[in-house]
Amino acid sequence: MTLSIRTYQKYSCITFKSTKGKNGALSNMAPGFPITIDGTLIRTSEALYQALRFPNNPEIQKEIIRYSSPISAKKYGRTRLELSRPDWNSNRFKIMKFCIELKLYQNMEKFSKALLDTKHLDIVEFTDKDKVWGAVDEGNNYVGTNALGRLLMELREKLKENRFSILIPEINDLKFLGKSITREQINSSNRHFHP
Repeated sequence: MTLSIRTYQKYSCITFKSTKGKNGALSNMAPGFPITIDGTLIRTSEALYQALRFPNNPEIQKEIIRYSSPISAKKYGRTRLELSRPDWNSNRFKIMKFCIELKLYQNMEKFSKALLDTKHLDIVEFTDKDKVWGAVDEGNNYVGTNALGRLLMELREKLKENRFSILIPEINDLKFLGKSITREQINSSNRHFHP
């Protein structure tokens, strides 16, 4: 994804910020969209995203997914940043794309409705300060890279065109709890929680 700053006119976009708001299901923090990898429950796509930052530290990953709150999971991950994968900055957008694709893949009916309800409008994560994942209020516009909004729009278009399929990104050390993530692990229907 190109890290270009974009401008979105307020009257012609869908925004989300709080999980309790009208479009809250679009947020990575949104509850009710569990993900399972190899029989292990991850409560939100945000928790998975944070866990995948530490592929060679399954103990940190376990701790991240134990939190019932995605904000707490994120805060805990931030206390361990020195152990992040060395290529995090160059792969974080691919990892986020995988996390939201997995959210859709395992919650197809509910999450596809949330995406398709946005129609053709630009999707913007409205934020107070994060101009990378979202966009900030600047008068009549929202301005920012809006990386998450752009990934969601891309996913929505794939859904509309009936060409959605989940792919495991080709990234070195894409591991969860000590194992490389495989198609079989994400196809698991076992939703029991094994911390």
